Amino acid sequence: MSDTIKEDLSALREELARLNNHRFIRLHDRPLRLLAFNFARGLAFGLGTVMGASLLLSVVVWTLSQIDFLPVIGHWASQIVQQIEQAR
Repeated sequence: MSDTIKEDLSALREELARLNNHRFIRLHDRPLRLLAFNFARGLAFGLGTVMGASLLLSVVVWTLSQIDFLPVIGHWASQIVQQIEQAR
């Protein structure tokens, strides 16, 4: 083999060894650890989605309840706010 091929092969081996020692690869090398990581990630994603949707919906309903110039929407939104406050 020529010297350039040997050097390239050596550099490729070094890069592959560096990649195998990367944190991402070490985290996902065992199936049980991978399942636990994905489960925790799914829980965090679900919790964040529910909290974000709840916050956004409460702001939208509160904003709609403050509208007085549209009597149908304002009355409807104020009833929703009253029901939420009664549920607390």
